[in-house]
Amino acid sequence: MCEEGRRLHSRALLEGRVPRRDARRAAPCLIGHGLLQPDREDDRWLRPVAPSVALPRLLRTIEDSISVQRRREARLADLFEPFMAIDAQIVPGNDPLAISVLGGLEQINAAICEATARATREALAIQPGKRSDAAMAASLPMEQRLLSAGGRMRTLCQHTQRHSLAVQAHYEQLRGDFEVRTLDELTERLIVLDRTVAFIPANADRTLALEVRHPALVGYLVTAFERLWRPATPMLPEPAGLPARGGVTPRQHAVAALLVEGHTDAVIAERLSMNVRTVRVHIAKLAATLGSESRAQLGYLIGQSGILDRER
Repeated sequence: MCEEGRRLHSRALLEGRVPRRDARRAAPCLIGHGLLQPDREDDRWLRPVAPSVALPRLLRTIEDSISVQRRREARLADLFEPFMAIDAQIVPGNDPLAISVLGGLEQINAAICEATARATREALAIQPGKRSDAAMAASLPMEQRLLSAGGRMRTLCQHTQRHSLAVQAHYEQLRGDFEVRTLDELTERLIVLDRTVAFIPANADRTLALEVRHPALVGYLVTAFERLWRPATPMLPEPAGLPARGGVTPRQHAVAALLVEGHTDAVIAERLSMNVRTVRVHIAKLAATLGSESRAQLGYLIGQSGILDRER
């Protein structure tokens, strides 16, 4: 019952009746819950149902609903009993279908939270792009619980996050064995917990995800993470700089690599987690460094300069 409904019901009890138009406009819940009923002598008015009558009736409705749910629970248990018997015969790790599809952000987050709560040894994460403040705040208690239990946490971000005050503030709150490294470009989001379960997106807008528990697939994803981790640049807790080489910064190097592949400014920005204006600034600086007067000439000069062949 809303606040307006409570006031109107109190008024009806004190005055004996209220205009029907008041209930329809301000508190239709009173009629819906059967707390007001038509005045038999004048249809323009509604009279309150005595609380001693209304309360038992509402409680009885709840009890009936609980009984229906309990009967449904019993039917589901009976239905799944033969399936549970089959499942008990499957040897852990040999199930070729150890992949679950998670639909909706609520279900995805709930599954990740549950798996993180059970983790005790290690968390590996690839976090491309920018994470929202809400997402970081929600993950902080889970991350600290793992670290406090003696676990280890390693996270890969993109170079653009090195200058994020929100990211810095998030990790400054953590205490334990954690490390963050960065790369120019990353694969899609990945979370691996205790090397037994992994979570990956299943569609472009990340409203679907896969929960992977097959040992071979989880091992493959861990190997992919390790291959990206080794060349990544430390960011936290001990930051390493990104020195320029030959007058070309690492960010300009990444832009140059995608530019010569023929990508538009918008695509480059998306893949490097930058805005389009920043990409154009880097392109302008590359053009000035290499003496280019056009985009086509810049691509040619990048290839001739050999900057893409240099070790970063």
